[in-house]
Amino acid sequence: MSLPVIVTRTLPGARDTAENLTRLGFAPLLSPMLSITETGFAPGDLAGVRHLIFTSANGVRAVRGAELSPDLTAWCVGPSTADAAREAGFANVIEGDGNAEDLARLILASHPDGPLLHIANEAAAGELVAALKSGGLEARFSAPYRTDAAASLSAEALDALAGPRPVILLLHSAKAASAVAASRPQLGNAGLVAISEAALAPLQTEANLGHWIAARPNEESLMDALQRAAAALCP
Repeated sequence: MSLPVIVTRTLPGARDTAENLTRLGFAPLLSPMLSITETGFAPGDLAGVRHLIFTSANGVRAVRGAELSPDLTAWCVGPSTADAAREAGFANVIEGDGNAEDLARLILASHPDGPLLHIANEAAAGELVAALKSGGLEARFSAPYRTDAAASLSAEALDALAGPRPVILLLHSAKAASAVAASRPQLGNAGLVAISEAALAPLQTEANLGHWIAARPNEESLMDALQRAAAALCP
């Protein structure tokens, strides 16, 4: 039987990860620890804006249907977000390959003209915009959606954790990991695979079977880390 992997990522991205896992021979167990609630995008937030910043594909989805100028540049944190922007019709997409801090450095190095608008959930407000402002750019923030934590892992995931076989808990974000930690599951037979050190931090001391961190904060590197973990847990 293939190694079970609990996917804590939000939907619909969790389904994309599950497809990747299936192709790699793993048994994905969907258990999103965060849900997305759209709160509405105010068109007035776009006044004068020439650049949009997306630190997740959820931000791209939250502005669908808005009357966006074809001249807008979409600055995207990584490949998955960039793909979502292209699918949404953005013609000018600049793709990062890291986290929000890396994207801020990329933007600052390019020093684009005109105001920038960071679109994300309200928990992400502040740091990226502050970094851009400190570098002399005009930037502001819009939160057209929020993320809510699930009370616990899914019943299927909890059953797998209670069983005798090793299980991988896949962590795409610090917020999802914090939601898992708050639910206090038994992780004695779990290995943790995280997209970044920040995503691992809330659970770092909780797994008996060890932890693995992606070399870069993107899906491809996360799958590489997962395969390292699988090799160690199921030699």
